[in-house]
Amino acid sequence: MLATYLIGLREGLEATLVVSILVAFLVKSRRTDRLVQVWAGVGLAVALSVFFGWLLSYTSTTLLQKYQHRELFEAVASIAAVVFVTWMIFWMRKAARSIAGELRGKLQDALAVGSVAVAGMAFLAVVREGLETSLIFYSAVQGASVNGGPLYALIGGIATAVAIGYLMYATAVRINLSVFFAWTGSLLILVAAGILKYGVHDLQEAGVLPGLNTLAYDISGVLDPNAWYTALLTGMFNITPTASVLEVVAWAAYGIPVLAIFLRPTRKVRPATAPAPEPATESTPAPAPQP
Repeated sequence: MLATYLIGLREGLEATLVVSILVAFLVKSRRTDRLVQVWAGVGLAVALSVFFGWLLSYTSTTLLQKYQHRELFEAVASIAAVVFVTWMIFWMRKAARSIAGELRGKLQDALAVGSVAVAGMAFLAVVREGLETSLIFYSAVQGASVNGGPLYALIGGIATAVAIGYLMYATAVRINLSVFFAWTGSLLILVAAGILKYGVHDLQEAGVLPGLNTLAYDISGVLDPNAWYTALLTGMFNITPTASVLEVVAWAAYGIPVLAIFLRPTRKVRPATAPAPEPATESTPAPAPQP
């Protein structure tokens, strides 16, 4: 459940920051009459995201329940979630400083077009976060044994993100977003590595990849499958009592290099400085004209 809480917190805060930037811009521009269109776009994005999450679950549990393609469907969803998580983490680290200006510019252009454009701009700004959340959540809870627990954790993470966003908007409370996104990004990379491991396991069950019974380790005698810490490790990082060689290779091949690249300090580009002017030289005064 910690993994889904982290997903809700991270994605929810990103969406909350987007909405707060749009609302603050309209308030400062004295265009509060357009807030209705912004909230309409946000509401539509949330509704579409919830529907997308339900569709993923319905397809897996109902439409493909009696077919062997269910494992393949879950594997593809897991791999897609890993791609989106990786892209989102690195994109946010790069675009965090410029996202506010870009959103204000797009909203300014939408205001010049009309109310439909404002609602569409708000919808597009939020729906990406919502669809990512649904896909990552679906992939993260595959095989979860706690009924309803992961969903409640996701909602709790989103609620926490909304509360933080409101405090930042309405009060003087400030948090270091760079540190926040660095910590949550690191944890999400480990979560994504576990999702990829689960996807490889599904591909092995579907017969696409070999080596399902070739185990890399078996610590079931030490890691009690019914213990709370086992559920914690499994739910957060997909660390299971047994794992095939290919699962472990996939986890390490993704998790170690991606985490190292993410934690590597970024070089700050220094602005180009103009060359220093040459020192002025004293000129020899011209001789006085002879009478």
